Amino acid sequence: MTLKAKKSLGQNFLVDRNILEKIVNVADVEKKVILEIGPGSGNLTSYILKKKPKKIYVVEKDNDLSLLLEEKFNNQITIINEDILKIFEDKISNEKLTVFGNLPYNISTEILSKWIVNLKKDFWFDNLVLMFQKEVAERIIAKSNTSKYGRLSILSTWKLDIKKIMDISPQSFLPKPKVDSSLLLFTPKKKFFELKNAKNLEIVTRVFFSQRRKMLKKPFNQLFKNPEEVSKKFNINLNLRPQNLDPEIYLNLTKEYETLRS
Repeated sequence: MTLKAKKSLGQNFLVDRNILEKIVNVADVEKKVILEIGPGSGNLTSYILKKKPKKIYVVEKDNDLSLLLEEKFNNQITIINEDILKIFEDKISNEKLTVFGNLPYNISTEILSKWIVNLKKDFWFDNLVLMFQKEVAERIIAKSNTSKYGRLSILSTWKLDIKKIMDISPQSFLPKPKVDSSLLLFTPKKKFFELKNAKNLEIVTRVFFSQRRKMLKKPFNQLFKNPEEVSKKFNINLNLRPQNLDPEIYLNLTKEYETLRS
């Protein structure tokens, strides 16, 4: 079967053997149940199989690639020919998954946000080993008081510890993307700040970061009827800007937002 990457699906196939080897060594694979997102032509899948996992599930939306994977691996893997955004990952296996993903860059933040928002105390995975466009990865791991820090940084670090593994150049892919990529490792936090509804964190951070150059007075006035009282409660200077507040403060403000609306 002739293989051609489809631009509409954000496909770039990782072909660098050295990088593939490094990726598969990031997490423990032997005797684990693996979920691979966007396996493409199965290059990483082959390396995962060498590590003797208990089982591999792969999610591939492209019908042509699903057929190719079926031919290539026969019964060694279970192929889920679906859109990852429409799948309930926690229903795939009764065991915790180790997840590898060369995520389609056009929907990578949507996938990550969906997973985080829907996460319960009992995580459905042990590790996420995910590749992003470098610029997106920088936003995910950004700290407060930096230009890249924003909604995605706050949401990502809410329930997960994140470690940058490496950058990957366009030369490692076919076809070559126009941007660098980065590999990140996500592991569940043992404890995380509980909210009534994760979507409230999205609402609160959207109000703040839609006007990130403005001082905090404006978003506080939009979200709270008693802005001065709330700012004093959390010792927040309203002359600061959104990027100056730590993620924990945004979680506390979201809790306050929920309380005042209950």
